[in-house]
Amino acid sequence: MGSAIEQAKAAGDGTVGVSGPAVAQQCLNLGLLDEVRIDLVPVFLGEGVRYFDDLGACSAELEQAEVVAGAGVTHLRYRVHYR
Repeated sequence: MGSAIEQAKAAGDGTVGVSGPAVAQQCLNLGLLDEVRIDLVPVFLGEGVRYFDDLGACSAELEQAEVVAGAGVTHLRYRVHYR
């Protein structure tokens, strides 16, 4: 995973977006995320993968950077700080 992220950074402007909780968890565990963005829509799905469920020994903290409330959605942005 780390190699793929580094290759993607080198191929463009250095900005790489990942999507989905499983990939985000892997990136957090590897210390690769600078920022987390979540578009929160209150819908009951009944099952799924919890975004911050499988972080193992990851020792990161989130700093709230932005909250934008919209019609039926709240956009959240956090900076990631690794300890």
